[in-house]
Amino acid sequence: EQWTGEHTKLFITGYVVELSLSMDNVFVIALIFSFFRVPAEFQHRVLFWGILGALIMRAAMILLGASLIHQFHWILYLFGAFLLITGIKMLFAGDEEVEPEKNFAIRLARKFYPVSTQFDGQKFFTELDGRRALTPLALCLIMVETTDLIFAVDSIPAIFGITTEAFIVFTSNVFAILGLRSLYFVLVGLLRHFCYLKYGLALVLVFIGFKMLIVLWEGRPGWLNFSENHDMVLIIVGAILGLSIVASLLASKKEPEETGTNADGQ
Repeated sequence: EQWTGEHTKLFITGYVVELSLSMDNVFVIALIFSFFRVPAEFQHRVLFWGILGALIMRAAMILLGASLIHQFHWILYLFGAFLLITGIKMLFAGDEEVEPEKNFAIRLARKFYPVSTQFDGQKFFTELDGRRALTPLALCLIMVETTDLIFAVDSIPAIFGITTEAFIVFTSNVFAILGLRSLYFVLVGLLRHFCYLKYGLALVLVFIGFKMLIVLWEGRPGWLNFSENHDMVLIIVGAILGLSIVASLLASKKEPEETGTNADGQ
């Protein structure tokens, strides 16, 4: 099939959605690094292997999802309902917390290997009392991988809400994930300034879920025919994210002024 302008719009929309959802992943990765006290010089290694694992996991999920949608088209409606509910829950959810003791993969790893309390350079394995043991860096990597798996459960259905073409779904995911490593080091010092981004991402999920479900309504007006109007989808997603970023920056700019005012007792 020849690549057209419509394919380009779908790719750009999918990439914007995936990259935006990846920004929420950046917030959690920063919390994980902080929890495990990972030195800055070791974070590159965790991100490299974390992104490689994410690509493999997402490729498998996309192939499975595309196959299921091809055989059972009604699954798209389940994806839509799931995204709608997930987005609404995100709007009212509290701050993210890192709780390794509740992570199934970490609990499973601890059953097979002892865990060292000390880093051994950039190694994931070390020697502890004559036995092969995991380092805190390995636990950090496991946490990053399982966290990405959880995020993929949201982001993969979201991009299937944009298009069901597996090539566009996979390539937009690849480009977004490959940029995650650079995105982390760009945003890590600015995370506190994006206080409203989470709500913007939640609204994007609600919108895409609504878009996937609206196709059931045969009497919908023409402006709600998102399946054909790809420009409108891109504009709405961009507007939601843009407004949440602008609101965040305005709020963070106002915060120091308020703090300074309180310090002066005025």
